[in-house]
Amino acid sequence: MRQEFRRIASNRLKGKRLDHYLILSGIGISRNRVRRLIGEGKVLVNDRKVKPSYRIKPGDRIVASFEIEKGVEVVPQPMDLNIVYEDPYVIVLDKPKGVVVHPARGHPDHTIVNGLLYHCKNLPSSPKSKIRPGVIHRLDKDTTGLLVFAKTDESLSFLAREVERRNIRREYLAIVWGDIGMKEGEIEAPIGRYTLDRKKMAVTPFASKEAVTKFKVLERFKIATLLSLSLLTGRTHQIRVHLLHYGHPVVGDPDYGGRGKDFITKKSDFPIYREILSNIDRQALHAERLGFLHPITKKYMEFTSPIPEDMERVLTILRAYVSKEFS
Repeated sequence: MRQEFRRIASNRLKGKRLDHYLILSGIGISRNRVRRLIGEGKVLVNDRKVKPSYRIKPGDRIVASFEIEKGVEVVPQPMDLNIVYEDPYVIVLDKPKGVVVHPARGHPDHTIVNGLLYHCKNLPSSPKSKIRPGVIHRLDKDTTGLLVFAKTDESLSFLAREVERRNIRREYLAIVWGDIGMKEGEIEAPIGRYTLDRKKMAVTPFASKEAVTKFKVLERFKIATLLSLSLLTGRTHQIRVHLLHYGHPVVGDPDYGGRGKDFITKKSDFPIYREILSNIDRQALHAERLGFLHPITKKYMEFTSPIPEDMERVLTILRAYVSKEFS
């Protein structure tokens, strides 16, 4: 059994939630495990059990007791990395579909992190997890587009704070089913684990976290819409879950309604529906734009990624369909 002891000495930390403090404290355990330990009474403040929402104050004595979990060994592996930008402090990649960002259950190797360790020789270890060195944010396996990774401890610390403060610009392109009536809008709905399938997420009031997604219509195709989206929070599967909840699932999404038929109301639309799905085998979601302050120079940097071929094919099909409808 390992015990971590902290005494709060700085007024700067006054009022910070206990669970948030422990996540950022460097004891090396995940957000979910922190909350579980607090709930099990294995985190004591001044020898008392408290809630995750407890606000710490100078003089508090915090003791966390936990077993060290045996982690997955992350080994360097040669990979083709589409490097958009690199310097001694950060590296920006354009991720293809079908690639996992870091090792996890079911994906122990051949992830981007394995490839980065081979390319960079070393990456700063993350306080959240030893299997996520250098990771600032993630994309789902079949979501394409831009990611930034830290190459030094200083960069990792700075960019992690920028994510927490919502200062990193992340914009996505998505093709969704249906015609969204509004020109732009904001989806605000809490996201948590889906009770019937723990690998999936859902909009739920139970054990959930705040989630906010902004969207803007770029192009309409009657049965589908091209959207630009930006994240104000970064929950797992956030865009996909929010769009399903809004009634406009991402085209092709196998987990969140994007390959269903519920939104096809006209029999004459079935041929175009089948043609679209035959041209994309994943969710039509792409991280198009990424902007952040450089952790050392503090200069703003912004990168864009062209829309991938499978999404471009779908747009070509939809544009031809609309042209035929109005010809």
